Amino acid sequence: MPGIFSYDYNAFPFTVFTASHILMIVLLAAVSGILFILRKRLRQVDAWVRGMMFFLLFVLELLYHIWLFNNGQWDISFTLPLHLCSISLILCLVLLATKSNAIFQVVYFIGIVGALMAILTPELFLGFPHFRYFQFFITHNLIIWTCLYYVFVHQFKPTGNGMLLSFLFLNISACAAFWANQITGGNYMFVAYKPENASLLDYLGPYPFYILSLEGAALLLFFILLAPFKMNNSKKERMEDMS
Repeated sequence: MPGIFSYDYNAFPFTVFTASHILMIVLLAAVSGILFILRKRLRQVDAWVRGMMFFLLFVLELLYHIWLFNNGQWDISFTLPLHLCSISLILCLVLLATKSNAIFQVVYFIGIVGALMAILTPELFLGFPHFRYFQFFITHNLIIWTCLYYVFVHQFKPTGNGMLLSFLFLNISACAAFWANQITGGNYMFVAYKPENASLLDYLGPYPFYILSLEGAALLLFFILLAPFKMNNSKKERMEDMS
């Protein structure tokens, strides 16, 4: 079925919140739950699990670039690893290879927020059963699963300092994306204009004000991701004071 590797948007159109989209959202939730339930067993096969995650992320991203190149669509204006999820994917590869806590702190915040927004409001034009449909959703899901794997299995914990480091990293990345956009004419990290598909940015005002709104939204989402760990620490401190 060679059509699934074509670049014909009309052959396999994608529409948000249809059955194929909801299926991937359900898959995200289901596997996340499985990672938590099986966290103790997964520690026994940790090297194998991390190796499989690394392999899937690397190969799917490589195949994406090969697919673009073979269809004559590879272009420096959008294929450099300067989108937030592309950056998060690279950080996940490093995390899976090194188990670095510093890398975890950054990718936990920017990876989960960026990938979750991409999954809920995807800038995707090719749907099921096209190669790009599977590549897009599996890689974005894997970014979140990698972060949760380190929380559940390795018991890594995000910190306040990690959140600030992530916010700083996010702004440095946005600056790099801005200059790359000036050179390539692209729209890395959507700091040049809003994406064509409906997204969270549609509710954050016109250009360039939505960028400032996005900064505030990112901080809010970072706080939400940190909140369960802060609450758990406060609970432990109260129990220690009572004992």
